[in-house]
Amino acid sequence: MHLRPGWVARRGHRAAQGGHPEHPLLPDGLAKARSRPGQRARASGVHPTVRPVRRRLTLSETGFGSSSFVALTHRNFRLLWTGQLVSMAGSMMQNAVILWHVSRLVPAEQRGLALGMVGLVKVVPIVGFSIVSGVVADALDRRRLMLITQTGMAAAAAALAMLAFSGSRSLWLIYVLAALSSAFGSFDGPARQSLIPNLVPRQHLANAISLNSMMFQIASVLGPALGGLVIAGPGIGWAYALNAASFLCVIGAILLMRDLPPRGPGATSEISLRAAIEGFRFVFRTPLIRSTMLLDFFATFFASASALLPIFAQDILKVGARGYGLLSAAPSVGAAITSLAMVPLAERLERRGAVVLWSVLGYGLATIAFGLSHVFWLTFACLALTGVTDTVSMVIRNVIRQMNTPDSMRGRMTSVNMIFFMGGPQLGELEAGLVAHGWGAIASVVSGGLGCVLALAWVAWQTPSLRVYRVARGS
Repeated sequence: MHLRPGWVARRGHRAAQGGHPEHPLLPDGLAKARSRPGQRARASGVHPTVRPVRRRLTLSETGFGSSSFVALTHRNFRLLWTGQLVSMAGSMMQNAVILWHVSRLVPAEQRGLALGMVGLVKVVPIVGFSIVSGVVADALDRRRLMLITQTGMAAAAAALAMLAFSGSRSLWLIYVLAALSSAFGSFDGPARQSLIPNLVPRQHLANAISLNSMMFQIASVLGPALGGLVIAGPGIGWAYALNAASFLCVIGAILLMRDLPPRGPGATSEISLRAAIEGFRFVFRTPLIRSTMLLDFFATFFASASALLPIFAQDILKVGARGYGLLSAAPSVGAAITSLAMVPLAERLERRGAVVLWSVLGYGLATIAFGLSHVFWLTFACLALTGVTDTVSMVIRNVIRQMNTPDSMRGRMTSVNMIFFMGGPQLGELEAGLVAHGWGAIASVVSGGLGCVLALAWVAWQTPSLRVYRVARGS
């Protein structure tokens, strides 16, 4: 290739004045020719022998690259994220195993009620302690609080393991230990969720929330699937034991954290009823936050059917323990794939209110289809679709809440949200069990999906600000 005399020297001068930003030695005309395929080189003022060079897009330019995982570049968040991945997989495994364990201890005609009781004993501590757990998370060192809660949940899992190894058939002991674990979890949730915004800068918070959701969904896939294998292999006791050991990963991550920023302005050290009331008042006086919590509660209360999966696996689909493990993991399979996609998309979605509403509608319709299915793989697909829609809704709801809540109020906001976030599905399991006990599992699931759709319509009608809520891209 022959270049005109003096071209390189002139090009260096033009690059200093703002020439082509990626390749300063390329003439502007060539850059234009590259951006407009088919444009003639002569029209750009480039020598006819110079031809445009094709360049492959980088991962970051496709929208899914290193910037999609930017929150993981912060050491403290990376430690917590990694530790939670292991621990959460163990917890998800235990959630599936405990339902199977209970279903094997009672006659077939009593399974619906017995499985529904698991949800009840889990939700009572959450509701009971929610008044104080958020206040404690806002008043105390959140890392130290997590060390206590993680140790307590590990002890409860170890006790369940010893109970299973002993061959005990005591149902009430299982309920007591499940309630104890839930009590520790009611304090762990506000501390953990309100700690995350302190581990990353504000501009990376949406990315951190998306990555946290992805971690949760990956763990939710691995946990139930592993639970099915452990039940069919070594036995139920080993599943509880593995979960107890998994908490060591979070405990280790917390101990390794360094250089956390100081508490934000307005931080309180007061643990009182007045401080708790402030949290409830903040939530219910903020329509966006209130409506996202109500949507979560109603959707999971009516359409939560995980407690009935043992009945579908054993009596309707007849697929046994391994099939039960796959069905338990199905929502998380869809959720894990979706959460991976949401990592680069969360910051780009503008009409966030509409996205939440449409995703909840999809959740209700997928639940109805699941209840009507008698084919294993169709049931699996419907459950996976519930995971897809729930994840989209969950990520956007969390972003809305965290971005609109001051740091001094995050623990209390999270504790109120736990009533909705965990109370909905746990009470929903009880509701599903009671309806299944009276009218059958299929009627329970289908009516729950219909209830979800009707509740969605009511919340959307009552909260016009959510219907029109949107933000600038990247906010």
